[in-house]
Amino acid sequence: MGTTLSDIIVPELFNPYVIQKTLEKSALVQSGIVQNDAEFDKLASQASPLVNMPFFSDLTGESETVIEGDDLTADKISSKKDVAVILRRAKMWSATDLSAAMSGADPMAAIASLVSDFWVRDLQKELIAVLKGIFGTIPAVSDGSPKEAETRLASNILDMSSASGNGAKWSGSAFIDAQQLLGDNKAELTAVVMHSAVEAALRKQDLIDVIQPSGANPFSTYMGKRVIIDDGCPVTGSGSSQVFSTYLFGNGAIALGNGTPEKFVATETDRDKKKGSDVDYLINRKTYILHPRGVKFTDADVANTEGPTRTELANAKNWTPVYDPKQIRIVEMRHKI
Repeated sequence: MGTTLSDIIVPELFNPYVIQKTLEKSALVQSGIVQNDAEFDKLASQASPLVNMPFFSDLTGESETVIEGDDLTADKISSKKDVAVILRRAKMWSATDLSAAMSGADPMAAIASLVSDFWVRDLQKELIAVLKGIFGTIPAVSDGSPKEAETRLASNILDMSSASGNGAKWSGSAFIDAQQLLGDNKAELTAVVMHSAVEAALRKQDLIDVIQPSGANPFSTYMGKRVIIDDGCPVTGSGSSQVFSTYLFGNGAIALGNGTPEKFVATETDRDKKKGSDVDYLINRKTYILHPRGVKFTDADVANTEGPTRTELANAKNWTPVYDPKQIRIVEMRHKI
């Protein structure tokens, strides 16, 4: 019998290697949009599908004039609760898909590199689903207790798409207006995720700058914001009527936690001996948090107790802001090009 996946892959070493490579390769992580820390790793390792994160509300009110003999009025500080959801995902590959990598000088490293590339792409898809959810609109309800349509994070959306002529199109002025939605917190916005068609239109206008850091890969910027291209960004309509969604982020707007729950098997191999040529399988599982800070996951419309699907992440019913909107470091632009 020839070399099998079980001869190559040591699960205890393989999974941490995949996680590390995924973090290194992810443009979302390298840009600072997504930040991973040990505290969120711990939270993602909990057994419950939801993680409660209490926080103190900002202090409000006005200072008082000091008058001799008068008592000051004691004000209170209130608390609220942010809630993150733990995502559980898995993928299985056969040796046929990995056969080329198995012939490498370091086959475990080669396979881990392929697997991490997959999770980088998958992470971006999850993020786009989250963005669709937090900026989505809950449809109006006419039966029973009537309710109007509701976009819970509407204050962080600049929708130019219905304007006439050039007013609906991307412009530097509109980009500045989008940042202004956060008021004096706009300086925290550091990166922008856009569709490749939007990036191409800006590049044709010579508006994209390329930065070449010493000893690192080059990256693009627009008006000083790091550019990440993702064709998962929502597009509606067709032709010249296409409307694109572009997202601006601040550092750490998305919290990432890689969990290792008890009895969780992150990596394992299997072998189908009944097949004439034998087939090896590699199974890789992830338990993690990918949470927009300040937007609570409500779990209002989720079918399975184990956690939401990607479609359910994109459902606006499952999200509601708990921070002041200007403290939520994410803005959406809806525009034409």
